[in-house]
Amino acid sequence: MNFLNKLYRFSSSWTGTIIIVLFLIFFVVQSFVIPSGSMKRTLQIGDFLFAKKFSYGTPIPLLPWLQVPLVPDFNGNGHLIEGDKPQREDIVIFLYPKDGKTHFVKRCVAKGGDEIVYQNKHLYIHFVEGDDYIKKNYDAQKIKNFRGKLWVENPYMEKYRGIQYEPEGDNAFNNLLSRPNDMNAIYIKELGGEIYKSDSGEQMNAFYKKVEKDKYYMMGDNRDNSADSRFWGSVPYKLVIGKPWFIYFSWDTEKKTVRWDRLGTFIDDLQLKEPRY
Repeated sequence: MNFLNKLYRFSSSWTGTIIIVLFLIFFVVQSFVIPSGSMKRTLQIGDFLFAKKFSYGTPIPLLPWLQVPLVPDFNGNGHLIEGDKPQREDIVIFLYPKDGKTHFVKRCVAKGGDEIVYQNKHLYIHFVEGDDYIKKNYDAQKIKNFRGKLWVENPYMEKYRGIQYEPEGDNAFNNLLSRPNDMNAIYIKELGGEIYKSDSGEQMNAFYKKVEKDKYYMMGDNRDNSADSRFWGSVPYKLVIGKPWFIYFSWDTEKKTVRWDRLGTFIDDLQLKEPRY
């Protein structure tokens, strides 16, 4: 009882309150706001959410806003305590690989050893587990055979209804054709579609990527309007922060109307339902 009284007095003090808040921010939960439409229609611009920072281990605590590490990276993997790794389909919060500071939120679509082919509005994945795994876990109507192996077409769209291909201006495929990216231009006869010329002058109608070992390929659910791994590469575990948990506040892009129906919704539940606008 004496210990509990001391704990109560400590937590009621300014010093105790600050220490407890910092502990929660560094190791348990952190607040994030969705600034862009790359995860529409699963997460909306103006969603304020809490993230679980313990989902994939304990990341190195960073000084807020400055993103300066508070302790050395003793394990060399960005985490004080190593934990579970991101799985395919997870929505993951991570640091942008180009600067290691900016927080991004995307869906993990593939992991090390998986192969990806992206054609306009079509994502094909050959999972590293092989053809037998694909035939066992996916409907035959979604399976394609090319390049001597089986591929699953748009494997997550039916389950997560917020995933969409609805371009606002140029779509991602056109951007891949005109901008530097992380994928290799290839030609696959079985896929058909419009034929382009690659930078080397060869025919191409799709883009290919094999995900590096121990890395994760992140894509926005708003597939035609997302700057993601297709453009800047795979994400190492070192940069993984955690998982979105639940929305505690949400308002429209003009910051005038509160989206009351989104308040208190858990991301794991929200992504399985019809999108809320």
